[in-house]
Amino acid sequence: MNNLEDIMAMAQNVQAELEKAQAGLDQVEVEGAAGGGLVKVRASAKGRIIGLSIDDSLLVPAEKQMLEDLVVAAFNDARAKADAASGEAMSKMTSGIPLPPGFKLPF
Repeated sequence: MNNLEDIMAMAQNVQAELEKAQAGLDQVEVEGAAGGGLVKVRASAKGRIIGLSIDDSLLVPAEKQMLEDLVVAAFNDARAKADAASGEAMSKMTSGIPLPPGFKLPF
């Protein structure tokens, strides 16, 4: 990189690649679970919720609070997995970019 134009061209290429990678994250599916798999949440790596599955054994009015807690736990598990999948995909994209130590890209 001899001049500012080379650096700017590289930055534009990196930005375009990152945008493509982020668009692809909506195609990556993760599944969060709680209660030993009795409650499952499917989400994209971007965090879009795709589906919710609740085992019939949990549909008891007296257990409403427990079911609500399991749904929240499953959503949180799916979100954590989505974040991990997103972080992994983005670090693959940026592995060849010479960034200063500690520099974080905005994604």
